[in-house]
Amino acid sequence: MDLPISPPIAPMLAKLARVIPLTDGLLYEPKWDGFRCIVFRDGDEVELASRNQKPFNRYFPELLPVLAAALPERCVVDGEIVIPSAEGRGLDFDALQQRIHPAASRVKMLAEQTPASFVAFDILALDDRDLMGVAFGERRALLEQHLAPNDRVHLTPATHDPAVAERWFTRFEGAGLDGVMAKPLDGVYAPDKRALVKVKHERTADCAVAGFRVHKDGEGVGSLLLGLYDDAGRLNHVGVCAAFSVAFRRELRAEMEPLTERALDDHPWREWAELQAHSEQRMPGGFSRWNVDKDLSFVPVRVERVVEVTFGQLEGGRFRHGVQFVRWRPDRTPESCRYEQLDVASPVRFETLLAEGG
Repeated sequence: MDLPISPPIAPMLAKLARVIPLTDGLLYEPKWDGFRCIVFRDGDEVELASRNQKPFNRYFPELLPVLAAALPERCVVDGEIVIPSAEGRGLDFDALQQRIHPAASRVKMLAEQTPASFVAFDILALDDRDLMGVAFGERRALLEQHLAPNDRVHLTPATHDPAVAERWFTRFEGAGLDGVMAKPLDGVYAPDKRALVKVKHERTADCAVAGFRVHKDGEGVGSLLLGLYDDAGRLNHVGVCAAFSVAFRRELRAEMEPLTERALDDHPWREWAELQAHSEQRMPGGFSRWNVDKDLSFVPVRVERVVEVTFGQLEGGRFRHGVQFVRWRPDRTPESCRYEQLDVASPVRFETLLAEGG
C-alpha cells in the first residue's frame, strides 16, 4: 500500500468517567460494543487491523467489498466492526466472537449467515494527506463528506448536545451499546493515548460463586466464576470477576480452598465438559477463543458463597464489561441469586439506533 499512514497504527483510547462531561467543544457519539478496527484502503487493496494491530481480513471477508464501495479510493478510517442481532435486539457480541475461528470454512459460513457491519467514526488519512495532526472537528467533517454509507457501512451518529447524549446513554443501552464517547473537537489523533472520555454503564448484581481459576503465577485466585439461577433452577455461568491485587488473590485462595472439599458431590457444573456442546445452559471452562493455548479450566467449589459485583451490561445471559468484586454477601443464599434481580434495558433494534441517532 502507498498511503501517507501505513499499518500498524495503535488506536486512540479513552479514559473512564461516570457522568457525561459538559465541557464546551465536545462531540458526543454512542460507544459501540464491537471489535475496534482501523481500515486501510489503497485502490483495490483493503486491509483491516484490530486494536492490537493484528489482521482481521480472514475473519470478516464479507466487509472487504462493502468497505471498498463506501470508502474513498485512498484513505485510513477508524471504526468498529459489529454484528446486528438477527432477532432485532441491537448488537450480537456472541456472534461477533464466533468469527474468531481458525477454520476458514466456518468463517465463510458465518460470514454468510451473520454478516458483519462497520461503523466509521474517524478518518486518519485521505489521498496523500496525513490527518492525524488535524483537529477532530475537521476530521469529522471530512469523514461525513467522503464516506458513502451503504447497508453495511455506517457513519456513527454524533451530537453537540449533552442532553441528546444523555438520552442516547439510556435509550441505546438496549441496542447493546456500551455508553457514550465524548471527543474534543480540537483534539488531534493520539495513538495509544487516553485523550477521549468514555461514559459506561455500571450496575451491581449478587452472584453465586461456583469455582475459581488459579492465577497464572500459581499463587492465588485469578478469577471467580459467577452464576445466576434461572427459572428452571439451573445455575448458569454468567461471567467472571478478576483483576485482583496480589494480596487479595492470595486472600481469596485461602477463602476458597476449604470449599473445594467434596465440591463435586452435588456441583451443578459437574458435567459441564460434555454438556456445553449439547445444552443451551451457560457453562464455564474450555479454551480461550483468542488464545487456544490458554487453559480456562476451573477449580469447582461448594456453592455456598455469594459475591456482589459490578457489571456493564447483560448480553446473551452473560455479563459484559466492568465485572469487578465489590464485597461478599453473607446475608444472601446462592439460591437467591437469580436473573430477575437484574435491571436490564429494553431491546432496541440496530436500525432504530442509527435512525434515531442520525
